[in-house]
Amino acid sequence: MQKSVIRDILAQVAAGGLDPDKALNQLSFATARDTLHGLNLDPQRELRAGLGEVVFAQGKSEAVLLAAVEGLSRHGPVLVSRVAPEQAGLLSGRFPTGLHWPEARLFSLGGPENLQQRMTPPWPAKGDALVVSAGAADMAVALEAFGTLSFWGCDCGCVTDVGVAGLHRLSPHLEALHSARVIIAVAGMEGALPGVLAGLTPAPVLAVPTSVGYGVGAHGFAALSTMLCTCVPGVAVLNIDNGFGAAAFAAKLLEKSKKRYQPQQNDSNCPC
Repeated sequence: MQKSVIRDILAQVAAGGLDPDKALNQLSFATARDTLHGLNLDPQRELRAGLGEVVFAQGKSEAVLLAAVEGLSRHGPVLVSRVAPEQAGLLSGRFPTGLHWPEARLFSLGGPENLQQRMTPPWPAKGDALVVSAGAADMAVALEAFGTLSFWGCDCGCVTDVGVAGLHRLSPHLEALHSARVIIAVAGMEGALPGVLAGLTPAPVLAVPTSVGYGVGAHGFAALSTMLCTCVPGVAVLNIDNGFGAAAFAAKLLEKSKKRYQPQQNDSNCPC
């Protein structure tokens, strides 16, 4: 959308000739495009879909990656996912104020003031959205979910290494699990943790299989099958290793439930 069009809409609102909500709808559904290096950036995605565009670093050339971050940064904070170590060096060199989280494979430019603090363990162990990982080998995917939610300013926590090989490890976290509004369960191997959590807590569980496991684990397909076949109601299954997708689902769920039950609140800075 060109500035002249946006200015005209704002002028109509200022003059009282256009309702602000109708103006917001016009801005939301008018796609803004910025084509460069083969990119078609979408800086107005947050207005339409509730969550802004995130740069997926994997497979992008240096020029395309830098152009994507540079283009989106003109419109607000930018999150980059699946950042390889060499890409992290490239991004840090071009954007020295950015933050790189190697364990989560994330890079952020802007975002909440406390983001760097949240990146540093110990992570909070409770929140409206609670990320729970089965094993230490699942940490990268779990932290991708936790880091993404943190970037979006969500109230989130992260509980790690509490898989079915030692279920007693869940005991200290039962109160946090029961108070969470949504749980992201990340597990490889046989992928049993999401069903266990769904049977113990009232919150919906977003199950994320990881590609961790031996032989017949088939790079996460065994865990995926277990999660899809669970007999416990209230489980939704994401793609293998898709921590970002689980975070996006959780953020949208929290935002919709907030609008339904707390319509008087209006926090434009946080999608959840």
